[in-house]
Amino acid sequence: MMRRLRPLRTHRVVLTALVLAMLSTCSPKPGSLTRVIEGGVLRVATTNSPTTCYDGPAGPTGYECDLLRAFAESIGVKLQLVYVANGAQAVVRVASGQVDIGAAGLNVTPAYGAIVRFTRPVQTVRQQLVYRADRGKPADLDHLDGQLAVPAGSSMAERLAQMRIKHPDLIWLEVPDAGANDLISRVVDGELAYTVANSDLIAINQRTSTRLRVAFDLSGTENVAWALAPTTDAKARDSLFAAVQNWLQALPEKELARVRDRHFGKFENDEYQGVVRLVADAEERLPKYRQFFEDAAERYGLDWRALAAVGYQESKWNPDAVSFTGVRGIMMLTLDTAEHMDVTDREDPRQSIEGGARYLAQLLRKMPPGVSDPDRTWMALAAYNQGLGHLEDARVLAQKAGKNPNRWDDVRAALPLLAQERWYVDTRHGYARGGEAVHFVDNVRSYYDLLAWVTGGRSVAPSPAAQAAAVKSASDPQDGPAEGVR
Repeated sequence: MMRRLRPLRTHRVVLTALVLAMLSTCSPKPGSLTRVIEGGVLRVATTNSPTTCYDGPAGPTGYECDLLRAFAESIGVKLQLVYVANGAQAVVRVASGQVDIGAAGLNVTPAYGAIVRFTRPVQTVRQQLVYRADRGKPADLDHLDGQLAVPAGSSMAERLAQMRIKHPDLIWLEVPDAGANDLISRVVDGELAYTVANSDLIAINQRTSTRLRVAFDLSGTENVAWALAPTTDAKARDSLFAAVQNWLQALPEKELARVRDRHFGKFENDEYQGVVRLVADAEERLPKYRQFFEDAAERYGLDWRALAAVGYQESKWNPDAVSFTGVRGIMMLTLDTAEHMDVTDREDPRQSIEGGARYLAQLLRKMPPGVSDPDRTWMALAAYNQGLGHLEDARVLAQKAGKNPNRWDDVRAALPLLAQERWYVDTRHGYARGGEAVHFVDNVRSYYDLLAWVTGGRSVAPSPAAQAAAVKSASDPQDGPAEGVR
């Protein structure tokens, strides 16, 4: 049942009461930079969301997560994430001293600002009301036809409380232990009529759901920032807050733009331009590296055009390619993957292609026995992009839906569900940009077909002997068996 909420000041009282309750069970520590450095760990409360942090193929990633990791590395400590349900819980963790920073898509609001201290903005957003396309667009808050819900204690609830001055009949439900991403998923699935969320999160969800619509803005531009407890340290130089502020201020706008583009940038949809570019690059760039692709493919029992297609998708065959998160080279290997594949220089084309080939061969070997080609190849490519864990989660979702977890088409349909909280909340590895894995595989398949045409030959499958040799060559004693469907 929906309930009418109290005035704005109640949100502050509720948050303060939660903090006081937690203070009675823990001892908050000052925001000392020295303490964090000596402990070697930066503790951060965050949410499992595409705009904050989630488990990627190379470990935790996400817009705020990538920035947090870069800051942690700048002061020489490890990043330790504590996942909470929503922003309000992150604020409470910070104010009670359980974590050092709250980074959970937190809008800078008076209620939050009363108990925590906000850094410089890391993002700007607008709060928007969303609905499902087949329901019909509401004219304003006085013409809502169905239930409106937002996360309990959130900045969205605070905004709605402010708007009740002009819309006294406005009612909504505050859902405890739910995040904005979860409520968006409920709107898409028709379980909820409306919710309010930040524009960046809505935009990412619209990539995977054509039914999600924005009705109107509920706010102008608002700042999203990190929350820290007010420091009691007399020495500003020893303040963790000061260190974060200085780092954010010194962060080049170009680097910040690269991180934003990686997580919020639009997908490439112009197929014609893609064809033109690949044909040109196949003539100008590919000859420099073709022999490396052919040698590595032969060594690991792969089709060299498929391996080259992966390299093109990853870097456009640019050996100097690098991302903000540290993946680099033609095959865009992470540092951990490079070390595991015995690659000492990721920007060396031969080593990068060799490492990528060995890694892809290992992924092919780890596919469950029931998965046959070509499905085996497409699934291995999806794992190359998002990791084996998320691929396995998608296979589980496909099986639960009565589909075949060994067929790529069925797993392909399940992968985008990993971006919806109602689905990923019960998976082993949580949120994933599953739609990007589908996009990755589709692109590689297209590039492969184009390369087969451009290079004047059709695919020749490796011989059984070559495949057997590749399995042995790609094996690693430390690797465990491939996971089956749970």
